[in-house]
Amino acid sequence: MQTIVGIRFKKAGKIYYFDPDGSAVEPGRFVIVETSRGQEFGEVVVGPRQIREEEVVHPLKKVLRVADEEDCQKILENRQKEEEAFDIGLKKIAEHNLDMKLVDVEFTFDRSKIIFYFTADGRVDFRELVKDLASVFRNRIELRQIGVRDEAKMIGGLGPCGRVLCCHTFLGEFEPVSIRMAKDQNLSLNPTKISGVCGRLMCCLRYESEAYEQARGENGRKEVLPREDVF
Repeated sequence: MQTIVGIRFKKAGKIYYFDPDGSAVEPGRFVIVETSRGQEFGEVVVGPRQIREEEVVHPLKKVLRVADEEDCQKILENRQKEEEAFDIGLKKIAEHNLDMKLVDVEFTFDRSKIIFYFTADGRVDFRELVKDLASVFRNRIELRQIGVRDEAKMIGGLGPCGRVLCCHTFLGEFEPVSIRMAKDQNLSLNPTKISGVCGRLMCCLRYESEAYEQARGENGRKEVLPREDVF
């Protein structure tokens, strides 16, 4: 068995396992951990617990320390810098006349890299844009193309139900959704009725899918009467 804690780096983001390394970290605490892209600031959402070794992706990185006031201040400064970088990114994209939509900008915790997230209908040659941004920020630049569902998750908004998008509030990962799920629930197959703001099938179609499948199986099952032997 392996002791782990679950840490999330973004709101409604995926939960990653880390070794608490003896630290007393409870849900709601912020910590600094070592990741593949350097030190990162995250929130503990799963308290220390033991899981089977096969559930762990090795090597399991450790929690370095509980975040202090200085770390929290650094995060606030990063958020401000991200807003400034977003405005600069929009101007540079327009200058290079690139057919792409800037969605978000993220600074790594140690400010060693700036990531620009964008959407586009196809492949975009952004090599000159990267060079231009690198000359402005004097930092490592990464441009990452994302899909429309990821865009909705980052930006947020209101769904047809009138509530904030599930992907923006609590869905850590996207699961496959099919038109069959809408058929099983006798919903209208009008795309405008079963599509979310991202233009894809609504994630909530999956919520009750298993219940409908189970009900359909039970209704379709033939009742077998006990055999009566004749003597």
